[in-house]
Amino acid sequence: MSPEPPRILLVDSYDSFTYNLAALCRQAIPNCYVHIIKNDDIELKNLLCYLPYFSGIVVGPGPGSPDIPEDIGLVKDLWKIDDAHLLPIFGVCLGLQSLALEYGANLRRLSVVKHGHVSAVEHNGTDIFKGVGPVDAVRYHSLHVELSGAKNMEELAWTLDEENGRVVMALRHDTRPFWAVQYHPESVLTRGGGIEVMLNFWRLARNWSSSHGRVTRPWDQNADAIFGVPWPYVRPLPSTPCIDTPLSTSTIKLNIPGLSAPDICEVLGVDDDSSPFVMLESAAHPGQFTIIGCLTSASLRVTHSIGDSFVHLANGESCDQIDLGSHDVWSWLTSFMNKRKVTGGSSEIPFWGGLVGYLSYELGTDSLRVSANRVCSQTRHPDVNLVFVERSIIRDSTSGHIYIQSIMEDDDEWLTEMAEQLQSAARNYSTYSSYNTTPYSTKARPNTSTVILPDRDLYRSRINLAKEHLFAGESYELCLTANTRITINDPLASKASSTYSPSWQRYKHLRELNPAPHAAYLRLHPTTLLASSPERFLSYSRPPDTTYKLCPVKGTMRKGPRITRAVAEQALRGSRKEVAENLMIVDLIRHDMHGAVGENVEVKQFCTVEECKTVWQLVSVIEGQSADGADETASHYANGALGWEVLRRSLPPGSMTGAPKKRSVEILQTLEDEERNVYSGVFGYWCAGGGGDWSVTIRSCFKYDDRYECDAHSWTKFNNPDFYPGVHEPEHWVIGAGGAITALSDPDAEWDEMLAKLQSVLRVFGAAVPRGH
Repeated sequence: MSPEPPRILLVDSYDSFTYNLAALCRQAIPNCYVHIIKNDDIELKNLLCYLPYFSGIVVGPGPGSPDIPEDIGLVKDLWKIDDAHLLPIFGVCLGLQSLALEYGANLRRLSVVKHGHVSAVEHNGTDIFKGVGPVDAVRYHSLHVELSGAKNMEELAWTLDEENGRVVMALRHDTRPFWAVQYHPESVLTRGGGIEVMLNFWRLARNWSSSHGRVTRPWDQNADAIFGVPWPYVRPLPSTPCIDTPLSTSTIKLNIPGLSAPDICEVLGVDDDSSPFVMLESAAHPGQFTIIGCLTSASLRVTHSIGDSFVHLANGESCDQIDLGSHDVWSWLTSFMNKRKVTGGSSEIPFWGGLVGYLSYELGTDSLRVSANRVCSQTRHPDVNLVFVERSIIRDSTSGHIYIQSIMEDDDEWLTEMAEQLQSAARNYSTYSSYNTTPYSTKARPNTSTVILPDRDLYRSRINLAKEHLFAGESYELCLTANTRITINDPLASKASSTYSPSWQRYKHLRELNPAPHAAYLRLHPTTLLASSPERFLSYSRPPDTTYKLCPVKGTMRKGPRITRAVAEQALRGSRKEVAENLMIVDLIRHDMHGAVGENVEVKQFCTVEECKTVWQLVSVIEGQSADGADETASHYANGALGWEVLRRSLPPGSMTGAPKKRSVEILQTLEDEERNVYSGVFGYWCAGGGGDWSVTIRSCFKYDDRYECDAHSWTKFNNPDFYPGVHEPEHWVIGAGGAITALSDPDAEWDEMLAKLQSVLRVFGAAVPRGH
C-alpha cells in the first residue's frame, strides 16, 4: 500500500495572494493536499488533535498587524505549541512578523513602505537558502521586525534599503522547525527566492520529521468537516441538467463594410426611448466585435438587488417575482442558462445569444461578505440587470462582415427581412443618414448643465486617511472613488419619444469624444448606462479547451503629438509606481483565478504597453484553464458555468479595490459616502454557447429612469401623459471616478487625475470641470 500524499495546512489571514501560495506549495511538494483555513476558523486547543495528520503548516500573509489579535487569529499560538504536537512551519510576511514578535522582536514601521516593489535580497546560503543564488524578491509590507532583544531568532536574509536601512527578509528559530520570509515568494516577479526556498523548506521539514521520529497519521475522513476539500478543487455548483435538445442557431452572413454599429442600431429603432436596448461595441482598437441585441416584447429581463431573496423575471407583458430558494443569484443564473444551451452558431464570432447587461460593484462586495453602504431607495439601480438575447446582430470591424442570427425556432422569415433591411440601409446610406439626423444638439448647452463635483478638501483628506491605512499595513493599495452628478435642465435635451432618445444621442457623442474598445449602450430600465471603458475584465472562450483570461489595466497615458511609443514605454514601464500598481493587481488576480480553476494559471503578459485610440496603457494578461476539462465534462459546469464562477470569485475588479481585496473594500466603505452601484462593476455577456466577455464599468455614466415600474404582475410604462414629448423633465446622470492610492500618492495629483478622468465623460453633457477645481 503506497503512502498517502503529504498534507499541508495553509493558514489564511484573509489575504488576496493565498491561492498563489497554495500553488507554490503544490509545485514544490508534488501531489500534496493543501487544506486552507482562515486564521479564525478554529482555536488552537481544537486544532491540536488534528495536527498529526499534517506534514507541515504554511502561515500565509495578510493585512493588519501581528500584534492585533483580530488580524492574526490562531497564528500567534502556533509558535508556542508543545513539543508533543510540534511540526514544521513556514511563515510568509505577516507570518514572519508574528513569529519574530512571539520571541521578543520589536515591530516597527518602515520609513518608506514597500508595496509591489522588487528588492535584491542578500542571504547566508544556509537553511532555506541552501544552494540559492541571487534573489530578487517582491515585497508587500509597511511593517518590519527588529531582532535586537529577540530570543532564539537567527537572521537568514536581509535587504539594504537606501531609505530604511537593513531590513530582515528571512529568519529561523534555532531549536524549533520554524522558518519564515518577509518577502512574497509566491509573487510572479520574485526570482531566485520562490520555488527554490519552498523546496528547501520541504527538504528541511522532512529531515526534521525523520530525525524526530514524527510520522503523519492516515487521514481521518471526519476531519473533512473542519478542513474541507483540499485545494486544488473546483467549487461544486448546483447540478442542474442541461436541456436534452439544445437550441440551435440560424445565421445569415453579410458583407456590408460601410454600415457602422450606430447605423445598425438606428435601423433597429434605438431612438424609441421607451424600449429596452443593448449594444456592446468595439468602438476602437484593439476591439473587434460589436454585439447588438434585437430585443422583442418577449425578451426576458432578469433583475436582482442584493439582500433580496428573489429575482424579477420580466418581459413586455409581465413581471414575476421568483424566489431563489436554496440558490443565490449566481447559482440561480447558472440554472437559468443550463436550460438555454445553444449550439450550431458560427465559430467566427464570440456571441450566438444569451445574457447581456451589467453587474454592480456591490454584487461583488456582497460575495466577499462585506456589507454595502446601502441606501434604501425606490430609485436604487438593480445589482443584476440582464436581458436574454435571442436575436442579435454581430459586426466584425476587421472584416466588415455582419452576422444576423437567431436562436428562436423557425425564425427564417425574420432573418431574411433583417438582411434586406440592412442591405437597403447600406444602399441608401446617405439618404438614410440624412433622414435620421436629429434637429437637436447631441449635447447640452454648457449653461444648462449643473455639475456637482465631490468636495475637493474632503477627497484630499480621505486620500491622506487612505495612506495612513497603507502605512499601518492594512492594505497595499486603495482605489478611492467618488461620484459626480450632472443635472441637465435643457428642454431641447428632454425630447424623449418613440422617435428620439437623448441618451442614445449622448452615447454617440461619447464614442466620438472617447472611442473605446469596450464601449456599451445599455438601456435596461430603470438603468441607462453609457460606457467607454478601456479595460476588459474577464473573457472566456467556448468549450472545448476553454481558456479564462483576465486583463488588468493599471497605468494610462493620454496620447499626444510628442507621446510616441518610446515615450509611453519610458513613462509607464519605467515608472516604479505604475509597475507596482499593476503587479499588485496581477498577483491578486492570479489568486482569484487559482481559486476558481485550480493550478493551471499563467501570466501570459506582464506590463505591456498597448496602444488604444486615445491612450497608451499598461496591460497584463493572466490566463487559466480548468484541470482535466472540468468545465466540459461535469454537468454542473456545462454551458460556461465555470466562467461564471471565475467571474463570481473575481468581483469586484481588483483594479477598482486594491489588495488585499476584502480588507481594502472594508476600508473603502469608511472612506466613500455612498454606493458605487453600476460604476466599477462589470458589463458584458454570457453566451449560451459557453463563452463570455465582461469589461470594467469605468469612463462611463448612468442614470435612473423612474418612468417604468416592476411589480409582481407587470413591467409597464406609467400611465402618465407627461411621458411623451412636450413636457420638460431634467435628466440626472452619475459619473464615478477615482484613482489608486498608494504610499507614494500626492493628494493634489490624485485629485487632478480624478478630474482628468471625469473630463472625457463630462464633455458629453457640454460641461467641464468648473474653474477653481
